[in-house]
Amino acid sequence: MRLKYNWIWLVLLSATILGCSQADTTERIDTGQETQAGTTENGKAANKKAETKVILFFGNSLTAGYGLEPSQAFPALIQERLDSLGLPYKVVNAGVSGETSAGGKSRIDWLLKKPVDVFVLELGANDGLRGIDPESTYKNLKTIIEKVRAKNPEVEIVLAGMQLPPSMGQKYTREFGEVYTRLEKDENVILIPFLLEGVGGNPELNQADGIHPTIEGQKILAANVWEALEQVVMQEKEL
Repeated sequence: MRLKYNWIWLVLLSATILGCSQADTTERIDTGQETQAGTTENGKAANKKAETKVILFFGNSLTAGYGLEPSQAFPALIQERLDSLGLPYKVVNAGVSGETSAGGKSRIDWLLKKPVDVFVLELGANDGLRGIDPESTYKNLKTIIEKVRAKNPEVEIVLAGMQLPPSMGQKYTREFGEVYTRLEKDENVILIPFLLEGVGGNPELNQADGIHPTIEGQKILAANVWEALEQVVMQEKEL
């Protein structure tokens, strides 16, 4: 189902989301195994720690949970669901408000110093609102994906898609949307068609700025993400 946009919301988005400068980055879990000779309990704990996999959410203010507590942002809600299902995953929120695809490309190397098992890429919206050439956005996101895979060959990658209003120009809007479908095909990633589905343009699900999701809005984002992420993490249940 395609969202009917509230164009006023989208105009506000271009004026607000670019100026945000909040970062919520949670320290990644140490997956190294530590054992103590002669202590069975410590050995079991170390094995459990070593088996825990990392999901890195890499994005902008939507991922960071701008205006909310980190525990209310959709990555934290995904962690709650994983825990409720007894799945061995640790979520890391590496969202930075105002981030562009170029900015993400510049900082990804630092985040890849430690292993990542599942990588959720949520970038590009700020590029579109700035009118950046979609081909440049495509190349930046492709480079990020390639860097992640080079460091973690077995990584699963989920790409959060975004959409722009026709007011940006029919040709530009189409080419921007194709960035994500092209990457889905070219890089064999799992695509979330539109991260803000059911939230964008709805004043009841956005904060006073009309831009950033409320607590309830973040819950819908979490559901949108889970629909794509579930097929990856539920493999642990089947093993």
